[in-house]
Amino acid sequence: MPQALHELAAPVLVDLYRRREVSPVEVAHSVLGHVERWEHAIQALYLLRPEQVMEQARASEARWRKGQPLGLIDGVPVTIKDNIATRGDPMPLGTAATELVAAGSDAPPAARVREHGGVILAKTTMPDYGMLSSGLSSFHKLARNPWDLGKTPGGSSAGAGAAAAAGYGPLHIGTDIGGSLRLPAGWCGIFTLKPSLGRVPIDPPYIGRAAGPMTRTVADAALFMDVLARPDDRDSMNLPPQEIPWARFDTGTDRLHGLRIGLLLEAGCGLAVEPEVRAAVERAALLFERAGAVVAPMKPFMTQGMLDGMDWFWRMRSHVDMRQLAPDVKARVLPYIRQWADSAAGLTGEAVFRAFHQFHLTRVAAVNACRPFDYVLSPVSPVAAFAAELPSPTNDPMRPLEHIGFTVPFNMSEQPAASINCGYTAAGLPIGLQIAGKRFDDLGVLQVARAFELLREPQRPWPQPPSEALHHVD
Repeated sequence: MPQALHELAAPVLVDLYRRREVSPVEVAHSVLGHVERWEHAIQALYLLRPEQVMEQARASEARWRKGQPLGLIDGVPVTIKDNIATRGDPMPLGTAATELVAAGSDAPPAARVREHGGVILAKTTMPDYGMLSSGLSSFHKLARNPWDLGKTPGGSSAGAGAAAAAGYGPLHIGTDIGGSLRLPAGWCGIFTLKPSLGRVPIDPPYIGRAAGPMTRTVADAALFMDVLARPDDRDSMNLPPQEIPWARFDTGTDRLHGLRIGLLLEAGCGLAVEPEVRAAVERAALLFERAGAVVAPMKPFMTQGMLDGMDWFWRMRSHVDMRQLAPDVKARVLPYIRQWADSAAGLTGEAVFRAFHQFHLTRVAAVNACRPFDYVLSPVSPVAAFAAELPSPTNDPMRPLEHIGFTVPFNMSEQPAASINCGYTAAGLPIGLQIAGKRFDDLGVLQVARAFELLREPQRPWPQPPSEALHHVD
C-alpha cells in the first residue's frame, strides 16, 4: 500500500515536487486532513490556521512550477515549538502567565524555515516556561502520546514529539536545555539531534540551550540540519560558519567498524533504570558490537550533587522571573512550577554560587568521561513514558529532575547527542537510545544513528488516529 502524502519523508517530497509528480498543495491538504483526525486526541498544536497553511502551499506550488524553489525544503510542512518566535504571533511559553504580544521577528530557526520555503503548519505546545518533561501546561491543552493516549509525550518539546509520531508532516523543531528534545523523542519513538551548542542559532541563547530537528527518520533530520545550521549573529554562542556535508549522513553500517563505543547504563544520579529500558539499550550495544565496534562499559560520571545544583540554580532563576509577576498573574502558573520555584526563596548568594558551579563540574566530568570513546550509548531516560497528567515521573517538585541524568550532561558539555528508538516495553511504549559524540561532531552522530537505524529490528507501525485504529481492529 503506498504511503499517504503526510507520511512521506522530506527528501522524498522535495524530489516529487521537482519532478512535478506531487504538489505542495496536495501535501498540505493531506497533512491538514490527518491533523483533523488526530488533534482532538493528542492536542499537540498551537495556532493551527489552515487558510495560512494553504496560502503558503500555493505560493510554493507556484515557485516549483517556475522551477524556482526558495531552498532545500520548499513546500515541506514544518511545525515550530511555541518558544521559538514566529513573526506576528504571540509566544505564551506554555504558561497562562504570559502577556500575549505579537513577536516582531522570526527567531533564527523560524527564519531559516521561511528562507528555505518551508510551509509552517503550526506552533507546537509546551509546558509552563519549558520547565517540565511533560505536556502539562496552564495555557495549552494537555498534550498526549500517540502511542498511548494515557501517557505523556514528554517535554518540554511535548507537542513537537507528539506531532512527529502522529505524522503531522516530516519536519518539527524543538528545543533542549536538559533533555527537552531527546526525552520526548525517546518516549514518542522518533529521532532527534540535540546539536553542539551554537550549531543551530537560537534567540535568546542560554547556557546549554539548543534547538534541533525532531523527525521520524535520520534522513529528515540531516536535511533539516542543512537548513537550520546557518549562522545568525543574534546568538552570541553561534559557532563560526562551517560547510558540513549533511547529505553524507548515510555511510552505511561500515561506519561502525572499529569505533570505540562507551556504554553508560547508570547515570550516577536520579531514578534507577527500569529493566526493560536497560535490556533494550544492551541489545542495541550488541548490534554495534556485531557491526565491528568495540563497546566498553562506562562508569557513571554524574553525581546527585551535580544534578541538585543545576536544579537549585534553575529554581532560583525561575523564582526571580516569577517575582516580577503580579500576584494574580503568578497564580496562573502551574502550582507544581510555582512550588518548585518558590522553594529557592531562601537561598543565600553562596548557595546560588555553589549551585551554579555544578554546571561547570558537570561539563568537565562529561568531557573527561567521554574522552576515551568516539561515541557514547546510554538510555535517553531511565523510565518509559509516564501518565500524561503528571508533571514529572516523581510527581514531586522537590525531586523534579530525577529522570534527566543521562541527557543533561551533554547540554553542559556542549556535545551533540541524538535519540533514536531502540525497542519497546511490554506495554508497547518506545524506548530511546541516546548516541552522544564529541563536541562539533554533529554529522558523525547522524552517521552513527543512521547505521543503527539500518541495524535495528523492524519498527512497529506508527500509531493511527483513534477512530482509524478502531477501524483497523474491526
